[in-house]
Amino acid sequence: MIYLDSDLTINLEETLVVIKDFIKIYVENSGCNGVVVGLSGGVDSAITALLCNDALGKNKIKCIFLPDDATPELDIEHLGILVKKFNSSCDKKDITSIVKSVKNSCILKANNFSLANIKARIRMILLYEYANMTNSLVCGTSNKSEILVGYFTKYGDGGVDIMPIGDIYKTQVLELARYLKIPKEIISKPPTAGLIKGQTDEKELKLSYEALDKILIGLENKRDIKDIAQIADVKKSNVERIKKMRIKSQHKRRTALIPKLGLRTPGLDWRSPIQQG
Repeated sequence: MIYLDSDLTINLEETLVVIKDFIKIYVENSGCNGVVVGLSGGVDSAITALLCNDALGKNKIKCIFLPDDATPELDIEHLGILVKKFNSSCDKKDITSIVKSVKNSCILKANNFSLANIKARIRMILLYEYANMTNSLVCGTSNKSEILVGYFTKYGDGGVDIMPIGDIYKTQVLELARYLKIPKEIISKPPTAGLIKGQTDEKELKLSYEALDKILIGLENKRDIKDIAQIADVKKSNVERIKKMRIKSQHKRRTALIPKLGLRTPGLDWRSPIQQG
């Protein structure tokens, strides 16, 4: 395990080795040429792109930025800083017109929530189109905190082939970012999905990531809810709310359920190795 104990401290060097080996071995065994990463100007995608670059080499990673009219100006600015600092390239395509076209074609009038999911799914489509044309894998940028509470779009940013940072919490991602010398302005800005103007992760989650991660690692270690609330310095009701979010979002972390009829059922008890080597 990369965790040094039951708190959120991690072994940074071991974490980097495990993630980069995972990326390298998975891509090699897939027979693909490399990976496609959707950059956002945020810390999660910055770290993911950097680790893919280290694991595979510059020629085997393609970064693509897909903004729309709700994308924060700060994200656009920070993307430029990131590309310049790490001497990387990134293609850009504005998806505003595509979003409007889909919105105008919806069966029901889309509200802000459904429109946000539409944007995430349009990005998934474009990333996979590029991946298909270049024999590449789509590399996701979600962290463990987002995944556990379902704070992502099913078949949107959750529609990827691999998630290299999917088993490290947001606060651990920030620790890793400081270690990797990701620019301070990217690390310190409020996290946002950039799908709705003025939206921030912590505002929507009604908790800081620091408190959320303490709750989640407490649940991971099967601690008593009262103890978790005390450690995280939150009300017991907040722990119960996050626990319910984790349970209710389970469908987003697995393939569609299939009724069991055969001897071994896909996604249930017919399991193949994730990777070999």
